[in-house]
Amino acid sequence: MNGPEIHIEFAPELGLFVPHARRTGATPAATDGSSTLGHVVESLGVPLTEVGSLVVNGRDVPFSHIPATGESVRVCPVERPQHVPGAPLRFLLDVHLGTLARRLRLLGVDAAYESIDIGDPALAARSAAERRVLLSRDRGLLRRRELWAGGFVYSTQPDDQLRDVLGRFAPELKPWTRCTACNGPLARATKEQVAEQLRSGTERSYDVFAQCGECGRAYWKGAHHDRLETVVERALAEFGN
Repeated sequence: MNGPEIHIEFAPELGLFVPHARRTGATPAATDGSSTLGHVVESLGVPLTEVGSLVVNGRDVPFSHIPATGESVRVCPVERPQHVPGAPLRFLLDVHLGTLARRLRLLGVDAAYESIDIGDPALAARSAAERRVLLSRDRGLLRRRELWAGGFVYSTQPDDQLRDVLGRFAPELKPWTRCTACNGPLARATKEQVAEQLRSGTERSYDVFAQCGECGRAYWKGAHHDRLETVVERALAEFGN
């Protein structure tokens, strides 16, 4: 780039996206004189889904701002909790976030999930068509223009991923209301309605059941319930709304 040179500073929260040399203080960056500031920021490694505001010489500017020579730019992270226009708040997770998807569903959060890799264009198109916030650790995917909204998942650990998403987007929590397998709604069911899915021991030991209205899967308080209850209790204690 042989256009105007600017000085750009990234907030500490965005440091993981940029080279070490750009993680402390303002550093020079060359532009081509026609690209937007949003494009420049992305070219330096930061997906715009993670940018809350761009401040040029002390004033907020849109992503479409064309940089001029000598401008001082500060790139700020999204505010938490982040407001996402439109309702209801819904998510779409890529193929690498299956555990996170199941935990969000456990908490009653609408979380669609692709269990096979359908490709970045298809994921971005679904995000736009269904107005879902796309969650991913793929920076390239989050830079696709057709996305409706998106968020980078900062951790590789499911517990931290869940806290990150709940803290950032503050979705309404309604535990035990969604199927963890398909995201469909759960409703109370009689033992007779789910009898074909029960083993003899389960049929004798339990009387309270729920069933998914979409895939038909049955649920009851089985051997894994205590572990799941712990996930729910921790989420409600910290993020309950």
